[in-house]
Parts: sequence; structure tokens; C-alpha cells
Amino acid sequence: MSHGFETLAIHAGQEPEARTGAVVPPIFQTSTYAQNAVGDPRLGYEYSRSGNPTRDALQECLAALEGGQVGLTFASGLAAEDAVLRTVCRPGDHVVIPDDAYGGTYRLFARVAQRWGVSWTPARISDLDAVRAALRPGQTKIIWAETPTNPLLGIADLAGLATLAHDVDALLVVDNTFASPYLQQPIAHGADIVVHSTTKYVGGHSDVVGGALVTASTALGEELRYHQNAMGAVNGPFDAWLTLRGVKTLGVRMDRHCDNAERIAEYLSKHPAVAQVLYPGLPDHPGHEIAAKQMRRFGGMISFRAAGGEEHAVQICNRAKLFVLAESLGGVESLIEHPARMTHASAAGSALEVPADLVRLSVGIETADDLLADLEQALG
Repeated sequence: MSHGFETLAIHAGQEPEARTGAVVPPIFQTSTYAQNAVGDPRLGYEYSRSGNPTRDALQECLAALEGGQVGLTFASGLAAEDAVLRTVCRPGDHVVIPDDAYGGTYRLFARVAQRWGVSWTPARISDLDAVRAALRPGQTKIIWAETPTNPLLGIADLAGLATLAHDVDALLVVDNTFASPYLQQPIAHGADIVVHSTTKYVGGHSDVVGGALVTASTALGEELRYHQNAMGAVNGPFDAWLTLRGVKTLGVRMDRHCDNAERIAEYLSKHPAVAQVLYPGLPDHPGHEIAAKQMRRFGGMISFRAAGGEEHAVQICNRAKLFVLAESLGGVESLIEHPARMTHASAAGSALEVPADLVRLSVGIETADDLLADLEQALG
């Protein structure tokens, strides 16, 4: 029997515990496990880097939510990204990345992977012709996509990217952090690997750091599982438990995030202190039609450009009160930041440098009227 998203979020991988009947999966706070005999571990558990029941529950749940075969969780989103690179790429290989990718992703490619011989080309991920032009047949191993992108909220045509990737025997890897599996399931559109910073919407409460991968194929998932164990950047059982608790309310949270963001985007689009609003839910967004096909709704992230330039953007961030001035996103509380000086500072001077007048909002689940009042006073 197939189940809906909210049912899977609460039940997938989360059967009542066998011995006591506890309805919430326990935190198996252990580093090692007693074995029946030499070479005969109980239920396959030997050591918690290699396997832990709490982490397994989260991994199974995320795979179900993304419609994939294998789910793997990590200590952070960047640890998950690094596992993909070291599994798929070798020295001499090439990757295409978005020209407005998350600053940490840019740093991983430009300052880490490049040093061991993996080259990369930034391309406008919403433009299939630009991505095609960036490919190097025989050398390109990954098209790395974000949709919506961070922080410019660009929208990629996932099915189109999958065709481009597979035509040159490359993989399509999609960072689905901004959308969450509730709003978008990239594997259904041809993606090979989905990446999450579970710190964000999946966890949802700004109290745990983590990352995840979900694969379309079992074989690729098992290859990544080997590297997960061999490299060792796994999340601990308590972090897995906190993330799993957050997953249970993902659907209802995302609906409120979207409700609030839609109202705020409409408000900002009419404000004289705002030069441009970047939100795929607005009809004039260039990716609106594709987003409407791929996504259930348009998400809780909004970026906008301040009419008064960089210093005005910084003042808006500093004047906000209910919107907390902080990095990260996807929690129940609303956040505001200046990407050029905060999350994307590492991209300064590169092809991925973001506009200095840009402000990014992570719209939380507070009362919408209170958020609008805070923005009104912050915009000045």
C-alpha cells in the first residue's frame, strides 16, 4: 500500500520499538555492540560509525520521502557533498555547478576539490544551453544543481538537466535543501542523487546540524554507503533523533512557511524601498512556470535587492527585530542576512559573487502580520 507524504514522515523507518513498544524510535546512544560470536554481530550492528539504529530510522525515512532507494545521513550537508565528490570523481574529472551556488558548495569545489585535480565550471543552471556549453564530454562526471538556487532563487529544469547529464554519462546531483522533499522530489524528474542540509527545513528547529544523500539506484547508494563508513563523517544518534523528530512535522511546517512567504513576497514587490524581489511564486519570476510544474508550492525563501544599494541592504538587516540576523535557514523562526558579507562571503571576487545589495529572508512560521510589521520598520 502506498502512503502520502505526511504518513511516511511519521511512520517510514519508525515502527514501534520491538522490546518495549515505544512509539518513538529510541536514541541508541552507544559506540559499539555486543556480538553473539566472533563474526556474528546481532542484527548486523558492530560499531556506530558503520551503523546505528537511530540513524538507520532517519535514513529509511528520508529515502521514502524522496522516493529513492538508499538514504544516508552525515554530520553536515557539506560532509554529504564531500562524500559525493570523493565517490564519483577522480583527478582529471570535471563538474558543472550553478553560478549562484551556496557559498559552502563553491568553497568545497574551489578550495578543496580543485586541489586534488577536479575542475569545475559555473553555469547559469536555469539555462539549459549554458549548461550544455559548459559540459566536457568524457570528462564531466556531475551536473550539480540547486533549485531554487541559494541565494538568487533561480529555477532549474530538472528533467532537462537529467537528459543533458545522462547524454554525456554524467550524474545529476540536486541540492534540494531550499525546497525540501515536501515541495519537490528531484528523483522523480531524473536526478541520480539528492543532497540535503538537514540542518535546514528537514530538521526545522535550528537545533541540530546534519546532511543527507538519497540515491535513485541501490548500486550507487551502496557505493556511497561504503564511503560514508570509510570517511566516517556520520551524524551521532542524538542528532539523528532530533532530525527525525523534525521530519514528522515537515509537511505542516512547509505549508506555513509557504503561506507566510507568499504574503511577504507580494508585499515586498510593491514596496518603494525594494528594487527587485526574487521569489519563484511571483508570476513575473523567469522560472515561475517550471517551478509550478516541479514543486508543490514555492517555498519559504525570499531574496530581494534594496533600492538604496549595499549600505541600505545592510541597514535593513541590522534594523530587523523579529527577523533574527543570522546565517542558516529553514527553521521555525524567521531569519534575515546579507549574503555578500555573510553566507556567500567566500565567493567574493569569483564568478559566483552575489550582488552587494541583496538581502535574503528565511521566512518562518510566526504570525504573518507580525513579520510584515517588522519588515515595514526595517525597510525604513
